[in-house]
Amino acid sequence: MPLLPLRPNVGACLFNRDGLVLIARRADQPPGEAASGAWQLPQGGLDPGEDPELAVLRELSEEIGTSNAKVMGRMAEWLDYELPAHLIGKALGGRFRGQTQMWFALRFLGDDSEIRLDADAHQEFDSWRWAELSSLPGIAVPFRRPIYERLARDFARYAIPG
Repeated sequence: MPLLPLRPNVGACLFNRDGLVLIARRADQPPGEAASGAWQLPQGGLDPGEDPELAVLRELSEEIGTSNAKVMGRMAEWLDYELPAHLIGKALGGRFRGQTQMWFALRFLGDDSEIRLDADAHQEFDSWRWAELSSLPGIAVPFRRPIYERLARDFARYAIPG
């Protein structure tokens, strides 16, 4: 079996005016599930030829109902993760072995009433909240934890009130 490719992806660390980051609970989790991995940052696929900065704003609009944000920064390089063996061929439409991601730090310019998880027909999240950036590694599924650790470290300069 040939090695599946990595899926190009963009991710958003969306900071509010208090320096907290938006995390959202995956809608495909069992009701009441609060375990690690149920919560994540908004992210999504990059279309062929699409500009990553425009893609991250599109993903915010699709996943949380607003793109009222400005880009403050981005990672210096793409970050990769591999799916665990039991998810290869099942997750990510069965077409990818993991993802290569460009992560952006964005400042949310609106107010909380603009966040609508039901804005897209394919609702990915069923709940959201603002959290400390340092809490990211603790909410991540194990195969994404190294990326969330890196985000918590490298984007700390954006986690300030502003």
